[in-house]
Amino acid sequence: MSKVLTAPRVLTGDQTVTAGAVVVGDTTVEWAGCASELPARYSGLTRTDYPASTIMPGLIDCHVHLGFDGAQDPAARMRSETDEEQLVLMLRSARELLGVGVTTARDLGARGYLAVVARDAIAAGMARGPRLVVAASPITITGGHCWFMGGEADSEDDLRKMVRTHHKRGADLIKVMSTGGFMTTGSAPWYAQFTSEQLTVIVEEARRVDKPVAAHAHGIEGIGRAVDAGVSTLEHCSFVTETNERVFSEPLAAEIAERGIYVCPTISSSAPYVAKLTGVPVGKNVRRMHEMGVRIIAGTDAGIDNTPHHQYVGGLEYLVSLGFRTSEVLAMATTEAAAALGLDAVVGRLAPGYEADIIVVDGDPVADISALGRLRRVIARGRDYVPDSGRFDVSAPGSPFASPDQRAGVRLLTLATRRRQVRAAAVRRR
Repeated sequence: MSKVLTAPRVLTGDQTVTAGAVVVGDTTVEWAGCASELPARYSGLTRTDYPASTIMPGLIDCHVHLGFDGAQDPAARMRSETDEEQLVLMLRSARELLGVGVTTARDLGARGYLAVVARDAIAAGMARGPRLVVAASPITITGGHCWFMGGEADSEDDLRKMVRTHHKRGADLIKVMSTGGFMTTGSAPWYAQFTSEQLTVIVEEARRVDKPVAAHAHGIEGIGRAVDAGVSTLEHCSFVTETNERVFSEPLAAEIAERGIYVCPTISSSAPYVAKLTGVPVGKNVRRMHEMGVRIIAGTDAGIDNTPHHQYVGGLEYLVSLGFRTSEVLAMATTEAAAALGLDAVVGRLAPGYEADIIVVDGDPVADISALGRLRRVIARGRDYVPDSGRFDVSAPGSPFASPDQRAGVRLLTLATRRRQVRAAAVRRR
């Protein structure tokens, strides 16, 4: 049955409505606007007022890994678990995301086709979680970054077959590891894993079956090759070098902007602590890319080491600390994210016909982005969601709602892990 929500502020995705109202139908938004203009046909509906709050679209995380647990060594856990154990973990991760207001998420790497199973279970109402857009196992070279997810392919024929198989098994998009990464032993994030020709084969085969391609790309050479091949999104895009420096390339950024490729810099709540440890500002080039016209979207890489799925808001707070306006960051997490995922006619706005993915937060997130951490209500596809704890003040260590002492504990874990990674990288360079 339809219901009416009112609040001093309603963020529709296109404007801020003062003293607004939203009519929530069975699965979609029926109406949104000024409460004083609410059509008479809705006058008899149940009405809930939120006098100190903001009603807005549900949040979108464009880069998650449901099969990683966000602890100190998630890759080791994935490798040790059965598919059945992984699926249970993935459904738990999905609930954690929904519990902090993430109503849509893009899973960019899980074992085999487990993400497809999780997506379909949630869509069918058999489990609770965000709407999922899934890539299945990322395509990588033999022994390459995240090889243990099952996406190894080397020859052009193997690459074509992998894309075709992912399409056959129901993946929404293709993920390719254009470079190595930080989480796989023997892999270097600055190393370009595929040639431009190989990446072009992947992109062309994906286009044939109407699927976008997301490219994991840290090093400059791998970024450039992915851009040349015509990928849809660049993940990380950190311009990292063999000495762990970040060397920005204006010509490359200009080409990314010109081609309309979205960049998901994967900024999480651990960013300030990683920067303090390594001396390298996390996301230092994100603002520069944005100023050059690159479209930036929000994503946290949730699930990787010391990045739990319930820390989403911390990544948005860090983006604000980089100098972005809160309105820009909110767009990265709603309208821009929806456009990048091909869902801009479905989610990211509060307008008639859009999915009823809605959050209510205390305060005004346009004035203070941290208001997103003060959730009052989460509605996904028209259904209320109540976290397992029965309330939204998630108290797990590292949560945006945790105590200062709990958050400090996670910082120490994060710093220790990053220190090991930096040392390992130094050994590889020698």
